[in-house]
Amino acid sequence: MPVFGPIPACTDRSHRRRQIGAVVALIGAGALVGSLLAPSASGAPTSVTSADAVTGTTVGCGKAPTLTSGTRTITSGGQSRSYILDIPSNYDRNHPYRLIFGLHWYNGSAAEVAGGNWGYFGQKTASNGSAILVAPQGLDAGWANTNGRDLTLIDDLVKLIENDLCVDTSQLFSMGFSYGGAMTYALACERPTVFRGVVVFSGGNLSGCKGGTQPVAYFGVHGIRDGVVNVSNGRSLRDQFVRNNGCTQQNPPEPAQGSLRHIVTAYSGCKAGYPVWWGAFDGDHTASPVDGENGYDGARTWTGAEAWKFISQLGSTTTPTPTPTPTTTPTTTPTTTPTPTPTPTTSPAATCSVTAAVNAWNNGLTENLTITNRGSSPINGWKLTFTLPSGQTITAGWNASYSPSSGTVTATNVGHNDTLAPGASTTVGFQATHTGNSDAASSFSLNGTACS
Repeated sequence: MPVFGPIPACTDRSHRRRQIGAVVALIGAGALVGSLLAPSASGAPTSVTSADAVTGTTVGCGKAPTLTSGTRTITSGGQSRSYILDIPSNYDRNHPYRLIFGLHWYNGSAAEVAGGNWGYFGQKTASNGSAILVAPQGLDAGWANTNGRDLTLIDDLVKLIENDLCVDTSQLFSMGFSYGGAMTYALACERPTVFRGVVVFSGGNLSGCKGGTQPVAYFGVHGIRDGVVNVSNGRSLRDQFVRNNGCTQQNPPEPAQGSLRHIVTAYSGCKAGYPVWWGAFDGDHTASPVDGENGYDGARTWTGAEAWKFISQLGSTTTPTPTPTPTTTPTTTPTTTPTPTPTPTTSPAATCSVTAAVNAWNNGLTENLTITNRGSSPINGWKLTFTLPSGQTITAGWNASYSPSSGTVTATNVGHNDTLAPGASTTVGFQATHTGNSDAASSFSLNGTACS
């Protein structure tokens, strides 16, 4: 992902390269909205919030989908708009999915967000089939949001996707870089009951912020040497949600210039379910910095894993529909008290397979584990045991609880994935540090039975 040029005034695009000094000066002075771009009109379209977006699943659950992955068009605000949709290859119409929007930078494109070695800001790999991904295309190479047109587009896409696919309405997220970060910030301001959380890479207030007083889980990532959108703008956006989310005010640590490292700080005291994180790095205007280097590389950056760690900690507030099971098999998760015999009596011996997908960088990695029930009977309550390579230590996880953090580890199901029907799969994962060996975990067994 390149370091992108400044955002010119929308009235004169032919001289954008000669406007760098003026634009950066305006940004540094905080004169973002109105000086650079037309702000969102006060008559912006009505939000799709309401009771439908508070908790629950969508009307698309249980339906045979008509939408397919690929580049598509939608009529929004009287205009034909394009977007790229990525539906998991193993899509289950009865399973509510996360919905993640990825918004491109100025002069970028939906195709660049969706493609390359860092699809959807790293979330294509990190989600490993557990999320529906969307990359809309902005107009005039960006997200000016003139008269609220881009908010209308996002509203229309949310409605379209939720009407056709199975979405957990408490698990909508947006992330974007530069101009896309500005539009993501606008969504946090104006659609706080639609979007569960946002990740803003090197963004500023460029697309408007009507409202902006309600809490939203917020992760800001910014380079302290950003020559396009000065880091002071990122701090200002962050501080707005520090206040909204009731977090304890602080000056989070930032790396020294020349250190070529990053520091991620999680604020304390925030309202339950509304964290604020700040990721500062010693670098310029990019969303894919690499520690120890002045360059950028989507395949080796730390930001994608941190973004996934941030959104995956935000659990669903939707109560899943219970899966019918034989009356002789309890549907509750087994207690932590060991059973007196080595084989669990609550479910048959598991015939299983596990596939591992690792995304590693300098001294860290994320790993997704897909567990499949290859047997003919449902598994009700499971524990997956595996061995981590020497030097790896788990620091965070999702969709399972992990203990201990190194060596031989046991991952235990959580409430929403305790039952695995015959042929069904579930994906869990974790983030870990390593000392040089970033190999995948091995020696998997499920409820005491070795997996292939």
